Amino acid sequence: MDAERVRVTIAEHVATVTLTRPEKHNALDPAMFAALTEAARELRHAPGVRVVILHGEGKSFCSGLDVASFADLDGGIDLARQDGERANGAQRLCTDWIDLPVPVIAAVHGNCFGGGLQIALGADVRIAAPDAKLSVREIRWGLVPDMGITSTLPRLVRIDVAKELTYTGRTVTGEEAAALGLVTRTSEDPLAAAQALAREIAARSPDAVQAAKRLFDTAWNAPVAEGLALETELQLSLIGGANQMAAVTSGPDPDPGVFTDAR
Repeated sequence: MDAERVRVTIAEHVATVTLTRPEKHNALDPAMFAALTEAARELRHAPGVRVVILHGEGKSFCSGLDVASFADLDGGIDLARQDGERANGAQRLCTDWIDLPVPVIAAVHGNCFGGGLQIALGADVRIAAPDAKLSVREIRWGLVPDMGITSTLPRLVRIDVAKELTYTGRTVTGEEAAALGLVTRTSEDPLAAAQALAREIAARSPDAVQAAKRLFDTAWNAPVAEGLALETELQLSLIGGANQMAAVTSGPDPDPGVFTDAR
């Protein structure tokens, strides 16, 4: 992994993925694409990780695509899908976080534009600074957003809101984004808030948390019968297990150490 683009640290069951190109507001260049993809791949199999935090070093979360950095590449960004993959390389910067079995929290501050916003949308929860600036930016380049936004934005905002933000490319603050449903909530210190939430989640049964993520991601727009069937399937897989019994006996504020991790 390119440490000049992404740094991953793991402590107390929480992995923190930091975009480390602060001098460019963490703009996405080919090296950043590769480093983020590698980070998500490594975390899929990292032992003991129960929650992931995404954030940007410096003044911004991610200012979007560094267009100039792709100018020398033949054909620009490769939008072809590899055999067996549902998403192309650009889309995976968003969908890889969706596909992680554990919750992902994005801590958003400064600029969060275009591809940066779509990465944040791939998280389960977004906590933004009130004065953060967010934009579906691609219209300004004569393009459509194409980094997994069709799998994320429809679950968060009404279609008219999605269209207005996309047609105009206008910038909204963290406060307006929260009112629209684009982010979960605001905090003056989004990283600290994300860390506190991550610790709270990591103290719960990892089996139950991961089952809950699978339940909602699979059944949210599925037919009712399929959702009900999945609820039953997942519940039966949890009842009587070691982590479920530990949750019953550990009290309302368990120590993360009472649970065991399957990976």
